[in-house]
Amino acid sequence: MKYAYIAFTALLLGTSSCKKLVEPKVYSSLTDANAFLTLSDAKAAVNGVYSRLKQPSGRSDAWMYYAGFQVTISDLTTDVGHASSGGDVGLMSDCQWAPANTYLAFAWQHQYKLVTDANTSLYYIPKMTSITDAQKNQFTAELRFLRALGYVDLTDAFGPVILVTEQTVEQNLKNPSYDAPTPTTPVADINKLIISDLEYAAQTLPVNYLNSDIYTTNDVGRATKGAAMSLLCKLYMREHEWQKALDLTTEIMKLGYDLYPSYAGLFAEKNKWCQESIFSALADPLNDAVEIMNHFGPINNPVVTDRWQYFALTWYFWNTFAANDDRKQMFYYDYVGTDGLHYMQAPAGQTNPPAGFYYMPDVATTKFADPKGSTTYYDGHVFPILRYADILLCRAEAINELSGPTDEAIGLINRVKSRSHATGLGSAATFNKQSLRDAILQERGWEFFFECKRRQDLIRMGKYESVVNTYLTAVGKTASITLPRDKYFPYPQAQVDLNKSLNNSDRRH
Repeated sequence: MKYAYIAFTALLLGTSSCKKLVEPKVYSSLTDANAFLTLSDAKAAVNGVYSRLKQPSGRSDAWMYYAGFQVTISDLTTDVGHASSGGDVGLMSDCQWAPANTYLAFAWQHQYKLVTDANTSLYYIPKMTSITDAQKNQFTAELRFLRALGYVDLTDAFGPVILVTEQTVEQNLKNPSYDAPTPTTPVADINKLIISDLEYAAQTLPVNYLNSDIYTTNDVGRATKGAAMSLLCKLYMREHEWQKALDLTTEIMKLGYDLYPSYAGLFAEKNKWCQESIFSALADPLNDAVEIMNHFGPINNPVVTDRWQYFALTWYFWNTFAANDDRKQMFYYDYVGTDGLHYMQAPAGQTNPPAGFYYMPDVATTKFADPKGSTTYYDGHVFPILRYADILLCRAEAINELSGPTDEAIGLINRVKSRSHATGLGSAATFNKQSLRDAILQERGWEFFFECKRRQDLIRMGKYESVVNTYLTAVGKTASITLPRDKYFPYPQAQVDLNKSLNNSDRRH
């Protein structure tokens, strides 16, 4: 990943010593001498790192990372997500990826851009003399949270990756060496950095920004104590550190979060922030727009028009929702299209629709394409990264792993179910540890579809191979998942070509 520093290093080193026949007139130039000088500079740098979550934001290609494409590697590679558009995204959803797949390159690129920009600001902001120690601590804590998020995503997807920090920035500025192979760092060692970053952030960041001395408004969407603790909880869940995860949920539950009253309302485009929000990638259709609705919206729908159904749910998974579950209604599963055809799921055993019907290969969700949202090309949908329902179900899972089924664990699951009017689980006595684990996994699928959690959940619970291969077989695809080979994706081919230390011999290649 050292290559990501080339452009920034060149920028800071200033103008070239080479003489040219025609020199352009330079009206402004960012260098060591004029960057990171004022409080406004520091805030702008931190805000720029947040913007990497939607990479890039605004009016150009606003669909990367948590503006949609993180779903490709985390949901489409499971029983939940499907892409009928073919190409590399279709290969991902058929679990037929390879190192040259574009979406693996996108994941690596944009996760590392988040890490790289955080490292750059972490190098310069502590050296600033124009801001207070309190301001430095605040900005440092936000940046370390964002770097930790990038590394959690990188290690989820690729396992051992190249560890770069603010010290790497300094090394590349003083003695750049971009062509030497850089070895990967074991996940356990990267976890140490993540834990250190998140513990610092949790100790330093406020619960909210209502009375901040640094930010003049209640800046919802910034990293908070709860966000840092929640991301750390998720890391401990991944590593099966159940007691540590459980202890963190105890503290998070004291911070004032709660479930939003309705599932549909939680995901309405107008609902930018609520009591369930812990950390999200925010967007506004006028100033900071994304293209989430284009990618998730239904085809030929008369209400949500001109969308692509690029990311859709499998009918296989949609059919697992109970009829009384509000979450089953979060889809465009039956409508008359703008072309006059009746759009629906194919009846069992039928493949050729009669005149006037169209059998959809998958089903679009209202989660990121609500009918009362934007009608423009660019929209303002919020993408939830951490929310309180996740913490409740993490707590239930940790309790079960430590103690087996308990009334508290069942109550936590039913609390999430009841919000969607889904039928609750029975008493703890009707479950054993494995059957409750399976129930939690199923509940997490229903609750968090298209929130970049499904693949990680399946791997954590030891179900990735069996669940996904069962799905692939059921829909007539090749059962291609093999563990441990597919625990991690192959390193992108372009990165392997650049860095011979990256080796896909034990991965798909």
